[in-house]
Amino acid sequence: MVQTPTKNLTLEEFLQLPETEPASEYLDGLIIQKPMPQGEHSAIQTELAPAINLVVKPNHIARAFIELRCTFGGRSTVPDLAVFLWDRIPRKESGGVANVFPLAPDWTIEIFSPDQSQTKVTKNILHCLKHGTQMGWLIDPDEQSVFVYRPDQPTTVYDEPGARLPVPTFATDFNLTVERLFSWLME
Repeated sequence: MVQTPTKNLTLEEFLQLPETEPASEYLDGLIIQKPMPQGEHSAIQTELAPAINLVVKPNHIARAFIELRCTFGGRSTVPDLAVFLWDRIPRKESGGVANVFPLAPDWTIEIFSPDQSQTKVTKNILHCLKHGTQMGWLIDPDEQSVFVYRPDQPTTVYDEPGARLPVPTFATDFNLTVERLFSWLME
């Protein structure tokens, strides 16, 4: 993880920089490059986004996006998955999905990687909640647990295999247990 102090670089100037691979985020005056996703992270991310979309996208309820830059509240972050209610997805005049998302997701999901700072990831989730996100998940493949964050509620941890993971109200038809989530690492 590369941290570069940017005391003289504004958020607007950061957004003009070329994209990096993996993505860089602008947090509290620092440019922090996310670690390159590894196997566990990639396996969960690859399965989770289509599973969510299978439930919420057909009826235009919401849509899950992978590695989407979201810029709001003085930060520019790239959650592993960002889920937006259908009517909040920025659109072009043609009706297509816009390239720029200047708002917080309705549901933010991060998959913890060994090279990441848990504090940074948690701060990103809390920043989202402060700006209108309904729920945040922090998935920890090593511990096979999911931390669930909601506005003005205590953080809850789900690590029992049969436990059904809570979802935002708009996604109540999406059913996923801890066991099923982590079974994707075995497939």
